[in-house]
Amino acid sequence: MNAFVIRYLKTIETTGVLMRVFSFSLVSWLGPHSPFMFVWIFNTTDAVVLTWCATLKRDAAYIVLNVFWILVGIVGILRAGNFLHQPRRVGLEAARQSSQQAVLHG
Repeated sequence: MNAFVIRYLKTIETTGVLMRVFSFSLVSWLGPHSPFMFVWIFNTTDAVVLTWCATLKRDAAYIVLNVFWILVGIVGILRAGNFLHQPRRVGLEAARQSSQQAVLHG
């Protein structure tokens, strides 16, 4: 498999970069209406592709950068899928939400 990736390294690497551009563009354009699970899976996939390319090129800086994005992507996937506990909101934010709920529910 590494021989295939080395043979088409520039094409695979460019594809990974375009995937990253696409996923961040999608979030920029759609904002809170973005399909976050798709974006996180897509972004994590491109990070795996780019980490593989950086590893074959022995590019330590890009290995670190893209492993970081893999970890961020895993957390993003877990949060988008509601697999991680969301911290309770406290203070003014919690009070604001409580008052909004009270208004909505009578």
